[in-house]
Amino acid sequence: MTQTIDRVAELAQGAALIGGADQVLDDEQVRAFIAEQLAGVDLDGRSVCLVIPDGTRSSPLPLLLGAVHGALTGRVSRLTAVIALGTHVGMSDAAIAKHLGYGDGGLEGTYPGMTVINHEWADPDTFVELGTISAERVGELSGGLLQVPARVALNRAVVEHDVALVVGPVFPHEVVGFSGGNKYFFPGIAGQEIIDLTHWVGALITSAEIIGTLGITPVRALINEAAAMIPSEKLALCVVAKSGSHDLHAAAFGGTEEAWAAAAQVSAQTHVRYLDAPVKRVVSLIPDKYEDIWTAAKGFYKLEPVVADGGEVILYAPHVTEISFVHTEIYDIGYHCRDYFVKQWEKFAGIHWGVLAHSTHLRGAGTYDEVDGERCRVDVTLVTGIPEHKVRGANLGYLAVEDFDLAAYEADPDTMVVPNAGETLFRLR
Repeated sequence: MTQTIDRVAELAQGAALIGGADQVLDDEQVRAFIAEQLAGVDLDGRSVCLVIPDGTRSSPLPLLLGAVHGALTGRVSRLTAVIALGTHVGMSDAAIAKHLGYGDGGLEGTYPGMTVINHEWADPDTFVELGTISAERVGELSGGLLQVPARVALNRAVVEHDVALVVGPVFPHEVVGFSGGNKYFFPGIAGQEIIDLTHWVGALITSAEIIGTLGITPVRALINEAAAMIPSEKLALCVVAKSGSHDLHAAAFGGTEEAWAAAAQVSAQTHVRYLDAPVKRVVSLIPDKYEDIWTAAKGFYKLEPVVADGGEVILYAPHVTEISFVHTEIYDIGYHCRDYFVKQWEKFAGIHWGVLAHSTHLRGAGTYDEVDGERCRVDVTLVTGIPEHKVRGANLGYLAVEDFDLAAYEADPDTMVVPNAGETLFRLR
């Protein structure tokens, strides 16, 4: 189902790259690289829309944005930055200011002449319809997993600018293989229909199989197909952040597919750790940047592959008080394995497929039939500020914060404790 790694290597040759898996770049190297690359692009007198990550992605965004702004000021006719929220909750003004590193002068004092907007994914007026991917083409790109048409809608801010420049990090990702590149358009600033389609294709493949796959996965192929409809010129500055910090291993610049490929090759070396044997239990310590389970679930996705059959993943996130701020349907359907939905499709087809996909991603591998019901491969336990009845009602295990003993788990030879969980993927050799 996946094109070869050789294809990614071929694409990567079309991008400029600085750094590598065994390097850490200093700020001046990053600024000089960005200035040099943007100087070589015909942007004079053109309008540019920057597509940037929200607060759930680690990168030195103020450094990157400051360098990009400095290289474009005085050259471009208009500069807009849109925050690629996908369907995440919108960022507040204070959160944006911190995220983008505003100084005392605020937005205008830090990035004069630049406009910053949240992606308003729930507002239909946000979007421009670009076209439709036919059912036949969806079937071809998805390897026959789905054969339904998909309308492609995108935030009009991109379409109304001459150039779209993606600025953001690349990590292993549960839906597409590796994040970044054209994924910042779809689902980053896309309409619901193409989001649902791509996420459900990923769910049918399963998170454990697709995550960290260095190739053009079926989901990546669908995203690239949608991105080809964008009328603006598409460029990307893709970076690889050192896990747990804002330091950078590498930065790549070029077309969105080429820059992504170059960065993904580095991410595959820096963001994937291999174990010789499975572990009985994992405790994922969830950082504060994940504010609900919808985003904190990355602490499960990245660890599921190394947990033994019958094992357990504990998500420790006492700061989290909601399963999802936005997608309340998850409280109604709960968390289940893929086959639970597929084999009862008449009951669930009307739920947003992106919600169903998220449900399967956090519940992991399992089986379902009418006789034996649902049997999941591993247990998932939350240690959060979410009330017990809500956690258990969503088909997840519950442990009270006051009953959680981190020191005991750290001393347990059957348990692996993972700090800053959510960005590094763990796999078995």
